[in-house]
Amino acid sequence: MRGPRGAVAWFRPRAVPLVASGSVRSRPERSPPKRSTLIYEWIPNCGEVIPVHPDVESNAEAALGRRERGKTQKQARIFRAAADLFDERGYGAVTTQQIADRADVSIGTLFRYASTKAELLLMVYNEAFAAAVAEGEAAARFVDDPVDRVIALVTPVLEVGRVASENTVAYQRDLLFGPADEPFRSKGLAIVVRLESLIAGGLDRHADTDVTHSPAMAAARAVFAAVHMEIAHPLASVPASSSPSDSFLEQVALIVTGYLTRHPSGPNS
Repeated sequence: MRGPRGAVAWFRPRAVPLVASGSVRSRPERSPPKRSTLIYEWIPNCGEVIPVHPDVESNAEAALGRRERGKTQKQARIFRAAADLFDERGYGAVTTQQIADRADVSIGTLFRYASTKAELLLMVYNEAFAAAVAEGEAAARFVDDPVDRVIALVTPVLEVGRVASENTVAYQRDLLFGPADEPFRSKGLAIVVRLESLIAGGLDRHADTDVTHSPAMAAARAVFAAVHMEIAHPLASVPASSSPSDSFLEQVALIVTGYLTRHPSGPNS
């Protein structure tokens, strides 16, 4: 029989006196119902703690936990398969069917997590982009010179972009021109805003980086544009004598010194 919350209430017979027609006989008496003891576990991306290892398999909450865990595991396999294939073959040479095959899911299942290959690229590179921004923020924290501080902020982003510049350029293109309602694009744009705010703070620690059209944010966008062009540079047709690293450093120095020339003490000091 069922006890509280769908747990099974087991009972065993035990003898109790029962008088009937002058004789004593036994009848089964039910023991009090026992509640099922559940073990709780945090499921990533689920947003709550749910039971996943019940001692009663028919528990409805346990079934929900298994489903959520299965979804999380499938998403992780799809993410890993897409990341590996993009790294191995390049974005243009990979198909969604290949990603589904590598993740060991059906193509229909894959499309429940990302409706296009571009969404898969955004999903993968958002993680790498966010990690690079966090690394740059940590590296720049104790750098005093404004030019060196900005260089320290963006260097990890450049390094990630150079690993597979074709993929990074495709990622940046989808950030700029992808569908406005694409959730992974929105997350990527939020990372861009975060990086630009950090650059603006690196230009002038007194600047108001929350103001979209502040001079510091305008200069930060110029730095980010230079970062994009530095990553795209190997794919462009350029004179053989050009030096991307020196050119990029010069661009950053010009942007920073130009900003500080116009705002030597910061616009909001």
